[in-house]
Amino acid sequence: MPSRLIINADDFGLTPGINRSIAELHKAGVLTSATLMATGPAFDDAVAISRRLPSLGIGCHVVLTDGIPASPPETIPSLVVPGGKSFRSSLLDFVRDLLRGRIREADIEREAEAQIAKLQQAGIAITHIDTHKHTHLFPAVTRPLLRVLERNNIAAIRNPFEPAFTQRLAHADLKRRLQIHLINRLRPAFERQPQLQQSRVVTTDGTLGVSATGNLNSSTLNEILKAMPETGIFELVCHPGYNDRDLDRVTTRLRSHREVEMQALLSAIPARLSQPNAPMLIHYGSLNVLADNDRFDLPLPRNVSS
Repeated sequence: MPSRLIINADDFGLTPGINRSIAELHKAGVLTSATLMATGPAFDDAVAISRRLPSLGIGCHVVLTDGIPASPPETIPSLVVPGGKSFRSSLLDFVRDLLRGRIREADIEREAEAQIAKLQQAGIAITHIDTHKHTHLFPAVTRPLLRVLERNNIAAIRNPFEPAFTQRLAHADLKRRLQIHLINRLRPAFERQPQLQQSRVVTTDGTLGVSATGNLNSSTLNEILKAMPETGIFELVCHPGYNDRDLDRVTTRLRSHREVEMQALLSAIPARLSQPNAPMLIHYGSLNVLADNDRFDLPLPRNVSS
């Protein structure tokens, strides 16, 4: 059985240009999934696009830092800046306070519930969740998210850890390799969560492209795809979009590179699919079929049309 690959774009709903890019890439057959930001400025536009593209898997991109909450700020005081209405803008500040016990799991749970509810109220059938800046690397975030998933019958979560084979690739410099090595020390705690061990919530064998964030060009993507094993289930995370005036109005470190990622997907994915032992492209909606039947019955066609 060939390997399976989910190609997921984060930041759906952040700008109309990102939304348009996701739609175009899905129609081109090189993107299978996207995770939607409940409080993104272009949320309504993203919802409209998702309705026109029913074969695009839609997850919830849970935001806990660098954004605004879906809950009333006073109900999640440990997540917002003191006296303010927004999350901490710095990921490092979030991690520091999380590790010091200053962020309550109950607040994370309440806010994740609110973001998921907003998507569901808009008619989105949520295939999975992931988190902005991969904050669910940490058990104190993973635990409340898994509780919310079970309550809402959402079957899958991103495995935020890169598999070992990607850490040996040339695109990751020494600093990034050391960072990934340290991050992966959290992986056993993620895998020990009872919902995952008992397949009440399912995930992949790992996420490709984390170490290539900001460097996912055609060469890097070809390198990753070439190294991908012939068996297993993986996600490729990407951040495509148009670098336009709307993007200038939001906080993001990925600007011009979003267009580079678009071109990389358009060139590298069709080339890989034309080769022997190509992975089958799916979205997260297929993973619960694997858990139930130990096989996939819902593959996404390689040439997707609207």
